[in-house]
Amino acid sequence: QVQVVESGGGLVQAGGSLTLSCAATGSIFSINAMGWYRQAPGNQRELVAHISSGGSRNYAESVKGRFTVSRDNAKNTVYLQMNSLKPEDTAVYYCHANIFPGPMDYWGKGTLVTVSS
Repeated sequence: QVQVVESGGGLVQAGGSLTLSCAATGSIFSINAMGWYRQAPGNQRELVAHISSGGSRNYAESVKGRFTVSRDNAKNTVYLQMNSLKPEDTAVYYCHANIFPGPMDYWGKGTLVTVSS
């Protein structure tokens, strides 16, 4: 059974930084894309950043230049370095991974990021 678990959320002041981590564990043959989505109260879940198995990155326009997604394939882990945080970045951040065998999509339970003004 595969599990995807996030860590690293919390409360930070505007302009500050946080790093989120997400590890996939269990019966994993290989992992395609991994990345992060977020959902603020009253909003739909949206893509924040994604990284392919080959290292290609995709970012939401709202986070370009401030957030960096990276992964450690040996550890089946994806990271999200968030700098220059804004109150509008406040949301629950969910990790996503597309994993073989399958492939199948897996989601973490989410980690809350709160940015105070």
